[in-house]
Amino acid sequence: MAVRLATVRTATQHEVAAQSASPWWRTAVVYQVYLRSFADGNGDGIGDLAGLRSRLPYLSWLGVDALWINPHYPSGGADGGYDISDYRAVDPEYGDVSDLEALVEDARALGLRVVLDIVPNHTSDQHPWFQAAQADPDSPEASRYHFAPASEEPPNNWQSLFGGPAWSRTPDGRWYLHLFAPEQPDLNWRDPAVAEDFEQTLRFWLDRGVSGFRVDVAYGLYKDAELRDNPGAYSPTLFGHGPEQAMTWNQPEVHDVWRRWRSVCDEYPDTMLVGEVCLADPEEVALYSRPDELHQSFCFRLLKSGWSAESFADGVRSALDAFGAVGAPVSWVLGNHDKDRKVTRFGGGEVGEARARAAALLMLSLPGSPYIYAGDELGLPQADVPDEARRDPIFHRSGGARAGRDGCRVPMPWNGAPGVGFSPAGAAAPWLPIPSTWRRYAVSRQARDDRSMLRLYRRALAMRAEHPALGSGEASITRRGGLLTVRSTADGRSVRCVVNMGEHTVILRTPGTVLLCSAPQVAQTAQTLALPANTAVWIAED
Repeated sequence: MAVRLATVRTATQHEVAAQSASPWWRTAVVYQVYLRSFADGNGDGIGDLAGLRSRLPYLSWLGVDALWINPHYPSGGADGGYDISDYRAVDPEYGDVSDLEALVEDARALGLRVVLDIVPNHTSDQHPWFQAAQADPDSPEASRYHFAPASEEPPNNWQSLFGGPAWSRTPDGRWYLHLFAPEQPDLNWRDPAVAEDFEQTLRFWLDRGVSGFRVDVAYGLYKDAELRDNPGAYSPTLFGHGPEQAMTWNQPEVHDVWRRWRSVCDEYPDTMLVGEVCLADPEEVALYSRPDELHQSFCFRLLKSGWSAESFADGVRSALDAFGAVGAPVSWVLGNHDKDRKVTRFGGGEVGEARARAAALLMLSLPGSPYIYAGDELGLPQADVPDEARRDPIFHRSGGARAGRDGCRVPMPWNGAPGVGFSPAGAAAPWLPIPSTWRRYAVSRQARDDRSMLRLYRRALAMRAEHPALGSGEASITRRGGLLTVRSTADGRSVRCVVNMGEHTVILRTPGTVLLCSAPQVAQTAQTLALPANTAVWIAED
């Protein structure tokens, strides 16, 4: 027989959070908007702030609490907006500062908060500082970057994360550091002028009503003062950077930056900082979220784990232990703009979709703050972008050996019209080509289909808002073979999330009420439930 789902009111998490004394960010569901690919308001084929404003009702309907917007600033265009030339402006392709202010106001009216991306590790080579530093080696701006004198060889063995050496030359022969693309010179945070300028930038946007910042490369900023060789080489297969990158990342001085930024945010009630901290050791990641530093730092273990009960159990347990030790919530991530879409990572096709549905229920059951990447709620797969259309510097700097990240950045499908509703009728071609098959994933289609991935996310978010044990409870994790169970408890009520990551159906005892199942139908009796492979269920214990 088909499982009966408990009936819930479609309350949103932000409605419940408003009634709680706990800070909103500790349990907030944050929706990541890749601005260039979300919604095109003016028909130029590029997503913009006007398009995003028009889609805010969708985010409210979905039930998220906040949106994080990838960089909106003027940029050199070398790395998807992460090479910034002006930190206190809006790229004309996206609108202007008044458009962002209007977005914040509209979002607030819907109960949504707006979090901006900020990039303190490096600027664009088009930034006025770097232009001045290139023109005059003795200028004050030159000390704000890492320059080394002209020589035959680079100063050390450091490598760019995008491929090749991390050092390039200026026209006068000096070397400059860029741990990403050559168009992204790294800032020298040992120069006080850098810190002072960024604090002005924080206040500029906080004064316009934003609720915080996602901090790019928060584990970077400071480098070894003596520019000594790294003992190893960058490896994209690691969970994050470890001892092999000892001279380029995770220097002790960086924590003082976050203490200063935390003090700035403390001047603006209810604002927050979440850091991108790609380190191998979760205990090191958690240190960035100590009470006087960042409010959150991303936990990437699930994002980088294969479909394995052992890997997921270790990822959940290690994160809860590490962040619990510093009193911080875990920021859970299953997808973002830097990683292949989870449907594809988990096997693709029907299997990948089933696993992505189950993983979503697991993440949304965990205590802390889950981040949802735009399009993951639709079950979008990794798109196959033709080589001639690729924009990612990873693809180009590796000579095509690494596919890069364009496949997870393809524009959102909104309806079944030509162009899937990303742009208005008669618009220019989208900045990345949209697969012709993506109409099947469109928001308009899935919103009408009770079995769709989108409707599953909406039900899960509504239930998460209703049940304190989901999102804010104390959790315990057990694993038996391919069966992973997370039991969360708050206010004397418990909810179990059980995920079958094995190959065969498992019979569960189900005392209590089945709230939600990731599969449309499962066999159930009064006391048991047959949980198929690649399926998750939420059970409220009586």
